[in-house]
Amino acid sequence: MNIDTEAIHAGASHDQYGSVTEPVYRASTFAFRNIAESDERGRKIFSGEGGAYIYTRLGNPTNAALERRIAALEQAEDCVVTASGIGAVSTVMWTFLKAGDHVLADTALYGDTHGLMEHVLTKFGVEVTFVDFGNHGLVRNSLRPATAIVYFESPCNPTLKVNDIADIARLVHDINRDIRIVIDNTFATPYLQNPLTLGADIVVHSMTKYMGGHSDVLGGCILGSRADMTQVRTTGIEMATGAVAAPDNAFLVLRGLATLPVRMARHCENAAKIADYLAASPFVAKVHYPGLASLSGHEVARKQMRLFGGMISFELNATFAQTKEFVDRLNLVRLAVSLGGVESLLEHPASMTHAHFTPEELAAADITPSQVRLSVGIENVEDIIADLEQALQAALG
Repeated sequence: MNIDTEAIHAGASHDQYGSVTEPVYRASTFAFRNIAESDERGRKIFSGEGGAYIYTRLGNPTNAALERRIAALEQAEDCVVTASGIGAVSTVMWTFLKAGDHVLADTALYGDTHGLMEHVLTKFGVEVTFVDFGNHGLVRNSLRPATAIVYFESPCNPTLKVNDIADIARLVHDINRDIRIVIDNTFATPYLQNPLTLGADIVVHSMTKYMGGHSDVLGGCILGSRADMTQVRTTGIEMATGAVAAPDNAFLVLRGLATLPVRMARHCENAAKIADYLAASPFVAKVHYPGLASLSGHEVARKQMRLFGGMISFELNATFAQTKEFVDRLNLVRLAVSLGGVESLLEHPASMTHAHFTPEELAAADITPSQVRLSVGIENVEDIIADLEQALQAALG
């Protein structure tokens, strides 16, 4: 089926009442008729066969419906949904890493992902190296015999840097096929990009963002081979993080996915117009948007993305104080972390999502004091532009 249809119908179950939406199973535990049934369900769960339920931390029918749908959209063999995006990332790490392993990661990462790697994994004997994945020679030279995971985003948060997924995957796997390439695909969503088809081994998402789409739910997901996802369930979720998604949250994401293609088309349409407006503004020094031909990663984005997304990062011709005044002058566009909702949200990475970065880490990630990140909503685009313009005029005019 076309992705627009899959977003509504893929993996749907049919209950005895003919419900056209997935029921919410709020049960924490599921009873057995006898010991033999207990044994059979356990065998199915721990072999990765699925379709059997004991305890919601090990699986739930509502969560399973969501997993089937996202797997179809992302062209994955299997999917595991989690309580949050960082729950997905940390579950992958605790599943596939051990003391003495090495992680190679891009310098441009979501703030808490960077924090997990820099300040948490290293406490347990895992070495982490951050390099610019735009430099493929540096990536190649930074791989080690102990490298177990190569981790990056594309487009990156918050700079919108575009990494060439296929080229990096080929480079790494030519050296060592056992290294797992893990990609955060939150900004692109499966509607715009499918990293597994480009050579990635595992994909993670924050479902809180575009998949949910309404800023009212937390969730994450992990996608990959059935064998890897069985390990994620039985080691990462069951024994390590317990970061299981709540069935009510899974229902909300299922509801959000039904309109993902429609919303993403509008997000992308609005963002393209706003990027053009910002690029022409005398108050803006630089615009980071994959759809702009002036962006260094534009050709790569054209190759691996269907459209260019709803996220924009831009730097003002302004001091830090003027940048703060611009942010404070906005009315329609709300100041908030997170992204991907129907409403437009703006944040200042250096003082918000990436505030714990050192000056050196901010520089390595290409984050400046005058840079802001805009999650373009689906409001009328002229209204969004008018709000940006009045705030720019008030702060810098």
